[in-house]
Amino acid sequence: MFLELAAIDPATNTNYFFGYFGIACALVFANLGSAYGTAKSGVGITSMGVLRPDLIIKSVVPVVMAGILGIYGLIISVVINQKIGSTTDYIPKIGFAHLAAGLCNGLSSLGAGLAIGLVGDAGVRANAQQEQVYVGMLLALIFAEALGLYGLIVAIIIS
Repeated sequence: MFLELAAIDPATNTNYFFGYFGIACALVFANLGSAYGTAKSGVGITSMGVLRPDLIIKSVVPVVMAGILGIYGLIISVVINQKIGSTTDYIPKIGFAHLAAGLCNGLSSLGAGLAIGLVGDAGVRANAQQEQVYVGMLLALIFAEALGLYGLIVAIIIS
């Protein structure tokens, strides 16, 4: 085992660094977006629940949508990890591609989480006062979630 590791050119170790850093970026940024979206929407739900407790279950949609963003990060992390493997032909181009894929997915999910959190917070509060706002809030949430999905699709293509 040690002889195999010693036979690997030290210059190729940076390739693995970039690949694994892509995994970390995908997971960390996606989970940051998911956590922010969940927390911000959760604050709106609890504030709204004081006035209209009957709408709490209906208002959980932003929290669920924010949680999906973390799954996007997990998916691309597993995909990249499977492609890294333990082969010695992991060239710099592939390492950089995996870094780009991780950043693409992670930062897209972070942006989507910020949007979901803001729309979810304001939307559930507005829904407590005027229930006709609900459909508009759902549309805005769907388009915000699509940003994270676009990042996932492009990351899969890149990797």
